[in-house]
Amino acid sequence: MNNPVLVEVLRGEAVESRHAGAVVAVDADGRKVLALGDVKRRVFPRSAIKAIQALPLVESGAADRYGFGPEELALACASHSGEPGHVAVVERMLARLSLDEGALKCGVHWPIHQASAQALAHAGGMARAVHNNCSGKHAGFLCLACSIDADPTRYVQPSHPVQRLVRDTLEVLSGASLPPEVCAVDGCSVPTWALPLDALALTFARFATGARMLPERAHAAARLREACTTWPWHVAGTGRFCTDVMTLFGARLFLKTGAEGVYCAALPELGIGIAVKSDDGAGRAAEVMVAAALDRLLNNDVDSAALEPFVRPIIRNWNGIVVGGMRPTEAFKP
Repeated sequence: MNNPVLVEVLRGEAVESRHAGAVVAVDADGRKVLALGDVKRRVFPRSAIKAIQALPLVESGAADRYGFGPEELALACASHSGEPGHVAVVERMLARLSLDEGALKCGVHWPIHQASAQALAHAGGMARAVHNNCSGKHAGFLCLACSIDADPTRYVQPSHPVQRLVRDTLEVLSGASLPPEVCAVDGCSVPTWALPLDALALTFARFATGARMLPERAHAAARLREACTTWPWHVAGTGRFCTDVMTLFGARLFLKTGAEGVYCAALPELGIGIAVKSDDGAGRAAEVMVAAALDRLLNNDVDSAALEPFVRPIIRNWNGIVVGGMRPTEAFKP
């Protein structure tokens, strides 16, 4: 099945580029309320499932054992921009474990936030592992490893108890089998498992509601949602789509990006989970897709007005002149 074109990019009034993809929204029983494209195709969710990867951290009691509060929990779910405030929380997480950043296995890159990267370079600093957008998640993995007395030096290995807990959690919530042949290595060196897009949406419907979860896991999901929606800047950063949209909607919406054009969302009030995949991996297209899906599902004038800048973002050139924009296609109309 070829996926439909879901987003158009305009230069002036003419369509310059098109992005195909798939979008699906389901309730906690798997009933589809929106389905566009091949929603059965397996995709790697990448960083979109960081909140799911953080569930064992909370439900095991590890987060409480080491004094992780809402800011630390939000960073455990984050793809942060490496701004000083992000780095400070990650360093605090490591200090609670009596570890330094040498324990992080996520790799090194400069802050995503350009001003922070420039300030760091101007001060003579160098990129470090704590600047990696996944360092909060890795600090969470280290916390869980220390709490269960598992070797913290091997926590990225698929056979490690931490990663087995993460895999089991994802398999239970998604209802999808995750055999070794659908396992690959993520950008930060932890395992990533490909699963059907509709199963990914189901995962987030259950994350939104606590349905089909034991009480400890449901409580952990609620804590993580609250942490992320209360501290949305910690989840991404200045000027980032996840942060900006969650800031608008608060506890009504959990939203998380993943690499290669994946987005996931949880709508607790509606009991719905959303999963999006842009075929070409374009994040800009995935943002419009998830915003258009939210607009259709929420279906009211107030929320539509709030979402309009994200559903139809404008494009400016380096002089700040409006040169075009992006828009969802007719496929999103009921």
